[in-house]
Amino acid sequence: MHIFDELKERGLIFQTTDEEALRKALEEGQVSYYTGYDPTADSLHLGHLVAILTSRRLQLAGHKPYALVGGATGLIGDPSFKDAERSLQTKDTVNGWVKSIQGQLSRFLDFENGENKAVMVNNYDWFGSISFIDFLRDIGKYFTVNYMMSKESVKKRIETGISYTEFAYQIMQGYDFFVLNQDHNVTLQIGGSDQWGNMTAGTELLRRKADKTGHVITVPLITDATGKKFGKSEGNAVWLNPEKTSPYEMYQFWMNVMDADAVRFLKIFTFLSLEEIEDIRKQFEAAPHERLAQKVLAREVVTLVHGEEATKKPSTSLSNSLQETSKTFLSKNSNKDFVEYQTTKFKQMKTTISWNSLFHLVWLTQNAKPVKMSKMELST
Repeated sequence: MHIFDELKERGLIFQTTDEEALRKALEEGQVSYYTGYDPTADSLHLGHLVAILTSRRLQLAGHKPYALVGGATGLIGDPSFKDAERSLQTKDTVNGWVKSIQGQLSRFLDFENGENKAVMVNNYDWFGSISFIDFLRDIGKYFTVNYMMSKESVKKRIETGISYTEFAYQIMQGYDFFVLNQDHNVTLQIGGSDQWGNMTAGTELLRRKADKTGHVITVPLITDATGKKFGKSEGNAVWLNPEKTSPYEMYQFWMNVMDADAVRFLKIFTFLSLEEIEDIRKQFEAAPHERLAQKVLAREVVTLVHGEEATKKPSTSLSNSLQETSKTFLSKNSNKDFVEYQTTKFKQMKTTISWNSLFHLVWLTQNAKPVKMSKMELST
């Protein structure tokens, strides 16, 4: 199957600038492409994983990825579909986040093998040395205010106000595409659907300044069957850093996805073949109460993000996760309150645990004698 067709079949193509031309380019030879990640925190989350895995799929198909971590744009802030101005971070903070994110990306893309091995770039390398006057003269003159105002990301902020700092962000992202094209012959950019305006600023700059054609693919922002998004700005981020979201918590997140989303997420977040996923779908629909799709989804994604060891000992992960939260809770509350707290927690996670194990956990955190009680499962 053609890689473009597979991406469409998996639900990974939301928009593209010229499908026919892009399909032809992917057929004719190796395409160099990039995806940008602004360091707005010290970790990426599942929302970023869609573009990361799309980039990996293209690499497996023989194309060459460039992973751009925005050391410069991270200092500015992207206004796209944000209700208010972002808080500016210090250079030291952003630099620390850049290094952290670069380390995470190295888990998913191959930076060592083959002619199409991935390349890591940082846009501070070209923005850090350019003067304000040169940027306005050499880049700014190719963007009219009317063109910039037409972007949906800007329109939504006009009423509440937008600073020139964030207003100029689209030019910076456009210049990223231009530099990567000039230096590395990058002709395709991949990003979330909320980035369409910024990404097409790059194709516009390529057209006007270099008389070249660039391509854009946006991947969909992932929502559940109710339309609810998940991510940092939604307050329900599932982080790729195990210190922020443990492998166990990530596993539970996927176990708890709705039946209507499970098979769709298998296509998006796993490297199982479409034939394998179809087989899982049939078994799942025949016996949805067994939650086969969720089990496979949880196993595959946690293994992908954290490695096989993270899924081999779920009981150990459970114990460690509970002990971490329990130590904090028990330092301020009674044992009775703790039991009520954990009862509620397990019900929310649809997880079963014996009362005996729960009281044993109190002993683990307080170093006291275990309380023996008859086994009683929490309802799910």
